[in-house]
Amino acid sequence: MSHASSHTGLIWKVFGFLSVVTIVEVFLGIVKPESLHLTHFLGTSLLNWIFLILTLVKAYGIAWYFMHLKDEKTWFRRAIVWPVVFLIGYLAFFVLYEGDAIGIIVRDWMRWS
Repeated sequence: MSHASSHTGLIWKVFGFLSVVTIVEVFLGIVKPESLHLTHFLGTSLLNWIFLILTLVKAYGIAWYFMHLKDEKTWFRRAIVWPVVFLIGYLAFFVLYEGDAIGIIVRDWMRWS
């Protein structure tokens, strides 16, 4: 088996994985199951957390294969991935927390008494 054909198979496997994750995201976005959409966990619905996690999985998969992180040394991979994961978690927490706080303030202002 040649070098090019082995990469072609890998690209198709990664394409299939990313496609399945995207199809799950689109399906959940269209169907919006009430058990996930109306359940609140850490400031937002479980459905939003699922979207966030699946998006991070796709981003990691793209970086792992197409940016060739899998071929790098372990310490270098960690130096790239860990700060990004912590930064995204940090930003997601504050966006969700502050977004919920603004929603509470606006609800208090718009009482129909």
